[in-house]
Amino acid sequence: MKHMKKKALMGIVLLLAVFVVLSGCSKKSDDATMSAKPEASVAPAAGIKAPRVAFVYIGPPGDGGWTFQHDEGRKFMEKETGIKADTVENVPESADAERIITELAQNHDLIFTTSFGYMDPTLNVAKNFPKVIFMHTAGYKTAPNMGTYFGRNYQGSYLAGMVAGKMTKNNSLGYVGAFPIPEVIYNINAYTLGAQSVNPAIKVNVVWSNTWFDPTTEKQAAISLLDKGADVLMAYQDSPATLQAAAERKAFAGGNDSDMTRYAPDAYLTNPTWNWGPYYTKVVKDLIAGTWTNEQFMGDMKEGMVGIAPLGKSVPDDVKKLVEDAQAKIISGDLNVFKGPITDAAGAVKVADGQVLSDADILSTNWFVKGVEGTIPK
Repeated sequence: MKHMKKKALMGIVLLLAVFVVLSGCSKKSDDATMSAKPEASVAPAAGIKAPRVAFVYIGPPGDGGWTFQHDEGRKFMEKETGIKADTVENVPESADAERIITELAQNHDLIFTTSFGYMDPTLNVAKNFPKVIFMHTAGYKTAPNMGTYFGRNYQGSYLAGMVAGKMTKNNSLGYVGAFPIPEVIYNINAYTLGAQSVNPAIKVNVVWSNTWFDPTTEKQAAISLLDKGADVLMAYQDSPATLQAAAERKAFAGGNDSDMTRYAPDAYLTNPTWNWGPYYTKVVKDLIAGTWTNEQFMGDMKEGMVGIAPLGKSVPDDVKKLVEDAQAKIISGDLNVFKGPITDAAGAVKVADGQVLSDADILSTNWFVKGVEGTIPK
């Protein structure tokens, strides 16, 4: 939910009941209760002819994943609008975030804060700078001058799982989870359900790295899964470390957030991706036109905010066709990733036959589907 990005704490599962926007990747939460969504607010009717725009990044654009995709979105927006934006990278989810956002608010009209853990700092600054517009990735708190945005990246995870289910030789998949938060958990579930849709014997072993961008730790976690017998890996971090570990062992893997083919083309299968550019462009144009609202936007595959990276060269044509057909059904609405029957790892029915898991339930997921092997730390 990067997603609920970054370094989320476990209290998140109590905070996602009001609306359908996260928090995923890839996120620090608190124990505050959610407040009701305020009445929609709009920017000044006259608009802002040439808004001063800034982006706050959790990592470096060179991470190849989450921040890279946001930065690509920024570049797209600049090309489409002619507006040059400022960026600040490697901003920790701490008091530093509020300080930096405050500094930006003094000379910018629109600020995008691109990590879940920036939610409260963004809200605090928004209250102090009511004439500045703030947009926060993956969060659920709004203000008259603050909106949120995210997407259903689990749709891409489901398709990536289908590929993995077809490519494994021993029915043993491995998943390096970032943090045990709903965004990561429901993507693991979607990946597993996708794999099981083409191979019911699939098992998915999960280990946690408790990182968003730490290639050394993430690679060690990936190696531990390979040592347990997994021959296809997936990860929910911002680095390609898991993919690179799989390549060294002649196994297959996917990455996260962006097309990571370049890091290990022989091992690469695919993974869910983000496309932020059109939305960033829309927000800037709305501000210029004076039609901005503090919406809570949730994009999906149909709208193009989320997708799946091109399938790797090792994926056979028949598997590519299978995924293309499934993607078309997701876009048309004929395939819902979380439609029942779905049981959890303990065998309890979580979604009855024919029922569909609600957005609120998806965004507060704290259980694994049947077939996932691993624990969710409390």
